[in-house]
Amino acid sequence: MPAAFTRTIARQESMLAPRLIALLLLSAACSAGAGEHDSAATASTSTMLKGDSAAAVATPVAAPSSTAMAPGGEKLAGRIPVLEYHVIGSEKNAAYSRTTASFLADLEEAYRRGYRPVTIAQVLDRDFRDVPAGMSPVVLVFDDASDSQFRYVERNGALEVDPTSAVGLLLAFSKSHAGWKNRATFCMLNGGAAGHNFFGDAPKFGGQKKEWRFQKVKWLADNGFELCAHTLWHARLDKYPDAVVQEQVARNVMGIDSAVAGYRVRTFALPYGIWPRNRPLAWAGSWTDPKTGTAHPYKFEAVLEVSGGPARSPYDAKFDPHSITRVEAIGDDIRKVLARLDSTGTRMVIGGK
Repeated sequence: MPAAFTRTIARQESMLAPRLIALLLLSAACSAGAGEHDSAATASTSTMLKGDSAAAVATPVAAPSSTAMAPGGEKLAGRIPVLEYHVIGSEKNAAYSRTTASFLADLEEAYRRGYRPVTIAQVLDRDFRDVPAGMSPVVLVFDDASDSQFRYVERNGALEVDPTSAVGLLLAFSKSHAGWKNRATFCMLNGGAAGHNFFGDAPKFGGQKKEWRFQKVKWLADNGFELCAHTLWHARLDKYPDAVVQEQVARNVMGIDSAVAGYRVRTFALPYGIWPRNRPLAWAGSWTDPKTGTAHPYKFEAVLEVSGGPARSPYDAKFDPHSITRVEAIGDDIRKVLARLDSTGTRMVIGGK
C-alpha cells in the first residue's frame, strides 16, 4: 500500500479516539456523530491502502486435505490461487503497487499455465463453467478502489474506460486471449481517503470526477465482475468496539447498494487482513442509523484473508468460506506460487466428460 495512504489511515483512526471513548462509555450503539469521521477523515488524509504484512514471501503450498479425483480426471480438491492486487500502473513494484508490465506478466503466466478467471461468488457456488475442461480457476481480487483500478477518460463528450487502468487492461487482455473472460472481484471502499472512494472522487486523483463513482460500480456489476465489501474507509477493525466495526461494514454495504440497488454483496475482505475482536462480526452484524432508527444488517458468505497462499477448493472437506486465503502480488510471488502448484500437482483442475 502506498506510504501516503498508510499515513492517512493512522490519522483517520486517531480522529476517532474521542468518539470511541463515548462509545465505550455509553453502549454498543453508534454515537449520534456517526458521519463526522468520514468527511473529516477523508479531508485529512494522504493515502491509506491495504497495509498489512509487508513480509509476503511465497507461502508453501500444502497438499489438499482430500485427494478427491473425479472420473473425468479433475482434481476438485486442489488449490485455487486467489491473487491480491492494489495499485496498478506504478513506476516500480512495491508491497502494494504493481507496474503495468508486471501485472500483464502475471496474467500471461496464469494464462500460459492453463488458468481462467472466476469470481469469489463463483467459487462459493462451485460454478466453474467459465473454466474449460483440463484447466484451472484463478481469482483476481482488487482491494481499496483506487483510480488506478478503474478510470474513465472523456472523449468527444463520452466516457470510456481508461485502457491504462486495471479494468482497461483486463478488457484488452480478454480480447487478445481466447477463453479469458472478464471476471474479477473488486473489494471497495466508499469513504476512503486519497481517492479511495469508489475509484476516485476528485480530479486530482487520476482526473476522476465524483459523479462517475456510482457509474463505475454499476458498470462492474453489469459486466460480470463481483462487488466486494472492504469497510467504509479501511478501518483496522481490531482497534474498535463492536458498534464501530458494524458501522464500518454496514455503511460500506449501503454505499454499494446506493450504486447498484439490491446488489447481493457476498464477499468481504478484511482491511489489513486483521479480524475484529468479535470475529463473527466480519461476516454478520447490523448497524442502526441514529438519525432514522433504521437497522442495516449485513451477512457475507465469504471473508478474504490478506495472505496465506492458494485457497482451498470448495470441494475440499476443510474449505472454510469465512477464511479464504490469498496470494499477494509482491515481487515474484505469484509466479513462484503458480510454479509450485504445478510441480506439486496440487492445483484444482476441472475435468472433462
